[in-house]
Parts: sequence; structure tokens; C-alpha cells
Amino acid sequence: MKDPLTEIADEIFEFTKERDWDQFHTVKNLATALSIEASELLEIYQWSTKNELSRAELTPDVLARTESEIADIAIYLFLLVRKIDGNLPTIIKNKLKLNSKKYPADKCRGSSKKYTELPK
Repeated sequence: MKDPLTEIADEIFEFTKERDWDQFHTVKNLATALSIEASELLEIYQWSTKNELSRAELTPDVLARTESEIADIAIYLFLLVRKIDGNLPTIIKNKLKLNSKKYPADKCRGSSKKYTELPK
């Protein structure tokens, strides 16, 4: 049995293959689409009057729109990773390893400062 990430990736690739869309999926186009979809997610909350919204405060409509944009982001992310012959879990693990060096827990716990602003 396949792991869930591979399973969903295969579904995405089959969906695009059936529509002959791979011809449009250049690295540039996928990176652009990913950025646009992330902006569309942010647009949902653009004029929110509250500083923070908890899940309990979100209407069903806002949650549905949020989930839809998250799905779009994830789909383009999977397609982009495939296009560069990457492995998403490995890419994420490598970034976490790098971030653990840039953001040591004992120096950044509870802080939102950038690593360049943390105490040495």
C-alpha cells in the first residue's frame, strides 16, 4: 500500500495527464500559480477587522473557501515538486534541519524574531 502523500500525488498527476496539462506545467508557471493561489488564500482574510480569527470564529463559507485555496496550493506544490524531480518529505526534512540551526530552540522560544536578530 502506498503512503498517503504518494497516493494523493498520483491522483493529481493522473488528473493533469487526462487533461494533457503537463505541457503548461513549467517550473515558472507552477511557481507563479503557487504564489497566486497563496495570495488568493490571503485575500479571504484581507479586510478582516479582527487581528486574529480562531477556527471557532470562522463561518462555514470562509472555512470552505479557505480549504479550497489550501487544496489549490497543495496541488500546485505537488506538481512543482514533481517537475523538479524532488521528494517532498526530503525537501521538508532538509529545510527543518536548516531551520533548527538558524533557530535554536533555546534562543528563539516564544520569539517571532528573524534568525539574524536572535542573540548570538
